[in-house]
Amino acid sequence: MSNRVVITGMGAVTPVGNDVESFWKGIKSGTLGIDFIKSIDTSELDVKIAGEVKDFDPQDCLDKKETRRLDKFTQYAIVASEEAIRNSGLNLDQIENDRFGVMVGSGIGGFHTHESEFKNLHNKGAKRVSPMYIPMTIINAAAANIAIRYKAKAICTSAVTACATGTNNIGDAFRYIKDGYADVMICGGTEASITPIAIAGFSNMRALNSDNNPKKASIPFDKERTGFVMGEGAGIFIIESLEHAQKRGAKIFGEIVGYGSTCDAYHITSPDPNGEGAAKAMSYAIKEAKINENEISYINAHGTSTTYNDLFETIAIKKVFKENAYNIPVSSTKSMTGHLLGAAGAIEAIVCIKALCEGFIPPTIGYENKDELLDLDYVPNVGRNCDLKYAISNSLGFGGHNASLLFKRWE
Repeated sequence: MSNRVVITGMGAVTPVGNDVESFWKGIKSGTLGIDFIKSIDTSELDVKIAGEVKDFDPQDCLDKKETRRLDKFTQYAIVASEEAIRNSGLNLDQIENDRFGVMVGSGIGGFHTHESEFKNLHNKGAKRVSPMYIPMTIINAAAANIAIRYKAKAICTSAVTACATGTNNIGDAFRYIKDGYADVMICGGTEASITPIAIAGFSNMRALNSDNNPKKASIPFDKERTGFVMGEGAGIFIIESLEHAQKRGAKIFGEIVGYGSTCDAYHITSPDPNGEGAAKAMSYAIKEAKINENEISYINAHGTSTTYNDLFETIAIKKVFKENAYNIPVSSTKSMTGHLLGAAGAIEAIVCIKALCEGFIPPTIGYENKDELLDLDYVPNVGRNCDLKYAISNSLGFGGHNASLLFKRWE
């Protein structure tokens, strides 16, 4: 059994907008969502900038008690899920619950709660650790709370693959419907890791840009790039079998036609210098879609603004597309949002769908200095109108996790 799988709903909480339309409007216009951190004290941190979510009010759909019992990463996921459900037009009373599942992951989980409860343990003793500590921090908390909220009784899991998490959860959900195990899935990624210990940890391993100049911090593919910028938020999809979507008269935003997932098995933080794993992930997605490499219209790159990632991803793209790589626009929207870790692939998948719907390629902003080793079309600074049919979204995570999703414009 093989079902076609379509996207019928999307929800977003991001550094450039807290719903899909404002997020996409910001991405199209090249809005920089990176600024000096306001939510935590950065006086003892070397890194003082991030892509923070702004003006977020969880009580738009969660009451005060729920908000207190949910870490911020779960709050983001639920708010984005609420938008996606609304966006999809699903009547939850008419869904077969046993055919309705959830796959939503996070790279890290409840970092805010971890940090606050570690302080309680250290300063006040073991008896003052919250009884909600465990259910607030476990990575499957977002998926579980979404499933409870919407009575989704099919599979409920959370793939955890660092920066590839969002992409893997969408891809795994796609396969679950394609192979006939469910009709509807809520899927995506969420992250809330702008905390002192997270910033310090990534900074001390020299992964973050530390210049503290928001306009020159996240500059993927630029010769002067020195590290990524932390971001936060959530991206959530409602995906369905084509038959299920058409039967209820759903509006269809796009189709998932391919998915590839591999591991470099090389190094815990560095991608494979040959780009082999990333190349295979893209190739597998293209093969599953049964199309030719030269049919790809746009690539939303992982593009983190780190020295190695941008180089090795470029090598991987050339490995797959050969000479035609120079004809394919490649942009990194992390130049605007920063790197949302486990949520990155999910919001970038939304970018791909909106790009296909509107025929618009978003830019890589902040790009000024060409790196002689990076010579593809990175869509510098200004987006462009273009007829698009197929788009690839790449995610490459610590641990060597590579994941690629291939989307087709709905016609």
